[in-house]
Amino acid sequence: MEHPLIMSTSPAQRIREATALGVETVRREVTRGGRGSKSAFLNGKIGAYLTEHSSPPDEVLDDLSAVTATLPEAEMQVPAEQGTLLTILTASIAPGRTIEVGTFTGYSALCIARGLPAGGRLLCLDVSEEWSAIARKHWERAGVSDRIDLVLGPAADSLADLAEEPTFDLAFIDADKVSYQRYYDLLVPRMNPNGVIIVDNVLQYGAVVRPRSENPAVVAVREFNRLLAADSRVQVVMLPIADGLTIARKLPFPREGD
Repeated sequence: MEHPLIMSTSPAQRIREATALGVETVRREVTRGGRGSKSAFLNGKIGAYLTEHSSPPDEVLDDLSAVTATLPEAEMQVPAEQGTLLTILTASIAPGRTIEVGTFTGYSALCIARGLPAGGRLLCLDVSEEWSAIARKHWERAGVSDRIDLVLGPAADSLADLAEEPTFDLAFIDADKVSYQRYYDLLVPRMNPNGVIIVDNVLQYGAVVRPRSENPAVVAVREFNRLLAADSRVQVVMLPIADGLTIARKLPFPREGD
């Protein structure tokens, strides 16, 4: 049965309500033991140590975080250390074309854009003018707006409109969790061989290992994780950074015997 809170006409509002339903419910499930940070997998001292020994965000990213923190959906923003990782991965891969599914206020997109090589492009898919206005302002401040193309509308429709041929070297999925499998299925044929798909929030605050959880986001992500691990088209590693990050490399040829 569909939850009554997810019955609205605006795509942005549907994501807003689904996020409130999903994130808050999952967070309650894991905060009973006293944990409430973005990552429920590290104790406070270790988390602080890792942060102190990682490259810090600059003023633009700090300001963007401060603006985003005033929004009811602030939990949707990636943490600073994850943003740094996205920049490092992007710079290492040096993708010609990159795509992001779920941009929110633009923090992750800004981090990815900063890692692009000369001539590299980032296509962002989102549904909200409100959030995108914040993103555009900070992309401009950071000097990366000329590398980013933004398309507003349901991400699955925008993906389906793209030519079904290898195009992208890097993709980042961080949108509504119940649609992860759909986004992934649409992205794989559009990824170049050895292209990398990064997927956020794959641990759902640890709720993916709690079989009794019936939260729609948890159920969907758990099933997505299972299918992704068995997909012969990709090589996969899952990392316990932030709320869990999966990195999948599209193999030039599917694994034999799968």
